[in-house]
Amino acid sequence: MIDVTIDNFEQEVIAASMDQPVLVDFWAPWCGPCKALGPILEKLEVDYAGAFKLVKINSDDEQQLAGAFGIRSIPTVILLKEGRPVDGFTGALPEGKVREFLDKHVQALDGEPEEAEVPPVEEPGAADPQAQLEKLQHAVATDPANDDARFDYVKALLLGGRLDDARRAFEPVASKTGLSRRIDALSRWLDALSFQGNAAELETKIVANKRDFQARFDKARLLIGKQQWTAAMDELLEILMRDKAWSEDLARKTYIAILEIIEPPRPKVAEGQIPPDDPTVATYRRRLSSVVLS
Repeated sequence: MIDVTIDNFEQEVIAASMDQPVLVDFWAPWCGPCKALGPILEKLEVDYAGAFKLVKINSDDEQQLAGAFGIRSIPTVILLKEGRPVDGFTGALPEGKVREFLDKHVQALDGEPEEAEVPPVEEPGAADPQAQLEKLQHAVATDPANDDARFDYVKALLLGGRLDDARRAFEPVASKTGLSRRIDALSRWLDALSFQGNAAELETKIVANKRDFQARFDKARLLIGKQQWTAAMDELLEILMRDKAWSEDLARKTYIAILEIIEPPRPKVAEGQIPPDDPTVATYRRRLSSVVLS
């Protein structure tokens, strides 16, 4: 376990994550749940025998780093691979739940490596997807003007691979894409699923010309179609860093659409408290702000 500050962050976190996953624990001395979670993380670092590196960041002392990751509550734990956040959680989870989290991304002593990509967003009630889908379908049928229910319904259909059903459910609100950010997000997702492109050809074009923004955008659309959300946003950021207004702000609008899609439902909290942001969503919002405002 290593204490990280702004001075050694690049070396101990970003550079280190190129070789092995780095688990970043944002904590503070006054935080009771942090004191419960910390020993669990330290124990698991030993148990996993070098499968990941644990670092701790005091969010009080390192407010610049906490702000960069969009930390809203502590403890917050974020896993980085190859310099990028790939997953995270908030709160003092029990050891078993932390192991489940780690096993998705790192190789334990007798485990197998997993993909780094953030998994598709799950809906509430995912233990019984069909029951949840029927509930959403009923909500739309009962109140066709409820765009939030329709968003959840179309999103659930798309996550389940039911493209034709999703198109039919989306059709009644297709004219609202300019009025609703969530409806616009669904429209862009459906567009990406319709796009036919050759990934190898697009990559060749990008290698030959880093400013081939159409090739980068088309690559992002292919990634959206595969629900590889963070990879798609990374590609869109490459456009924004070079030309913020390209094609009438198309890259930024698509990036925002992805954030709408992957934003999970906010957990219920006690009155007066602010529900924590999803770590991945918060990080990528921060990245967008940094690029657009630079």
